[in-house]
Amino acid sequence: MNLTLIRYFMAVVETGSFTRGAERANVTQPTLSAGIKRLEEALDVALFERGRGAQLTPAGARFLPRA
Repeated sequence: MNLTLIRYFMAVVETGSFTRGAERANVTQPTLSAGIKRLEEALDVALFERGRGAQLTPAGARFLPRA
């Protein structure tokens, strides 16, 4: 598993936002979003509920301790 993608995941979790997560990870928001999508595809689950903010799905909450 790519550690950069885990770093992106943690940045979104910690900030509650894809935009602020991208700022924390020092990447653009589209780069971070694409990385999260690749991580979700690798795990075959949705990690975040997108909308206002980024809330963990139940699968995302289960993945968090491993990240």
